[in-house]
Amino acid sequence: MNIEHLKKHGKTAGYLDGQMLLAMPGMTDPRFVKSVIYLCAHSGDGAMGLVVNRKSRRIKFHDLLVQLEVVRKEDSILLPGRAGEVPVLRGGPVETQRGFVLHSSDYSADETTMRVDGDVSLTVSVDILRAIAQGVGPRRAVLALGYAGWGAGQLENEIQQNGWLSCPADADLLFDEDFDTKYTRALGKLGVDPAMLVGEAGHA
Repeated sequence: MNIEHLKKHGKTAGYLDGQMLLAMPGMTDPRFVKSVIYLCAHSGDGAMGLVVNRKSRRIKFHDLLVQLEVVRKEDSILLPGRAGEVPVLRGGPVETQRGFVLHSSDYSADETTMRVDGDVSLTVSVDILRAIAQGVGPRRAVLALGYAGWGAGQLENEIQQNGWLSCPADADLLFDEDFDTKYTRALGKLGVDPAMLVGEAGHA
């Protein structure tokens, strides 16, 4: 999964790029129970998204900067305030060692940045990590390790089988750090009470 491939297809009418997927309460796949997924790309070839409500409990952003040699260990405590606060998320079960930065669109790295929708972009190069470490990165950002992926027609089938609800993305909800309530709040944007939902779920 690379930016060139995602950019090639672009946003197409009838697809859900830039929207959120909310797992139905009947979701049986433990990887996606109560997940909120931001869909970065969706086309006839499949879909790719990032889980945005599961924070990594073990990995910190400044530790990753050191591991990737963006900063020296002794300099990590000198990072600008925002750099030290970038959340690291468990973005999905595919390529869990790979990082994807979802961020506000006030930053762009040309070939490695794709604007998904409105004020949300996706960048996959280390350049954005350097920019954040230097205090010149995007205003808002999260780093997701791994992603959720679907083959051609798979997501559509799972939606038809009541596996997922979709709703317009809300940048404030997307980037805020109240992870424990994000799923309930996302359902609330649709006027949905989780207790009222039933259905069998698919698998991504």
